[in-house]
Amino acid sequence: MIGFTAAVAAIYFLALATLYLAQRKLIYFPNTLEVAPAALGLDMQVKRVPTEDGENLLAWYSAPAPGKPLILYFHGNGGGIDLRAERFRRILASGAGLIAVEYRGYAGSTGSPSEAGLLADGEGAYARALAIGVAPERIVAMGESLGSGVAVALAARRKVGALVLDSPYSSIADVAAALYWMFPVRALLRDAFASDRRIGRVVAPVLMVHGTRDGVVPIRFGEKLFARANPPKEFWRVEGAGHLAMGERMPETLDWIERTLDEAGRAPASSNFR
Repeated sequence: MIGFTAAVAAIYFLALATLYLAQRKLIYFPNTLEVAPAALGLDMQVKRVPTEDGENLLAWYSAPAPGKPLILYFHGNGGGIDLRAERFRRILASGAGLIAVEYRGYAGSTGSPSEAGLLADGEGAYARALAIGVAPERIVAMGESLGSGVAVALAARRKVGALVLDSPYSSIADVAAALYWMFPVRALLRDAFASDRRIGRVVAPVLMVHGTRDGVVPIRFGEKLFARANPPKEFWRVEGAGHLAMGERMPETLDWIERTLDEAGRAPASSNFR
């Protein structure tokens, strides 16, 4: 019996060590092949976005039509911006502008992913938006899944016109602790993405969209984040939908953005990307 207990303990601690050492490989699943937007039928320009810590990011850009906002889009952990082509197509059809950055360590960008790194990538995208002449109140931070943490952190630090989140979480620590309940995940996690600690500093209007059958980020974690957000805020439950439910509500989401910014009396700005 003592030998069996020791064997089980050894297996447990080996699994724990593996989880700790490989945790970033369990969070980030970068693409390896850079795809041009034209190959996907998107009329967007390929640009470069520098970060304050010296990385150089791939970005796709399209200028907003007169009076329309500029959306900073932060994608999820799997794949790259090319997998979001259909969403981008709908955004561009609305007349909204778009800057979609490829995170560090993903195809076309330098560096390797980490929480601090991705938050710096968000800051780089925001700095680019300001550099091309877009007013802060016409910038919309939009994040899906993992990218919701990037968007929340950005909106907590910088002025934006609105914050839009698809399938967001309270924190990666909450999601990981529920999945790996048998391990002390909270004590080991390097990249917690604690959106629940940041959302209270966001003063812009907030929209969250979440599927009731989300098996990746259960809706309870989105509801927890929403409870900590400041008004004005809206939470759209998409009945029966799984992860990334905003895809089913994209037209309404874009209408919400335009209505929200217009009601706030935001003024348009120029959009000359240099």
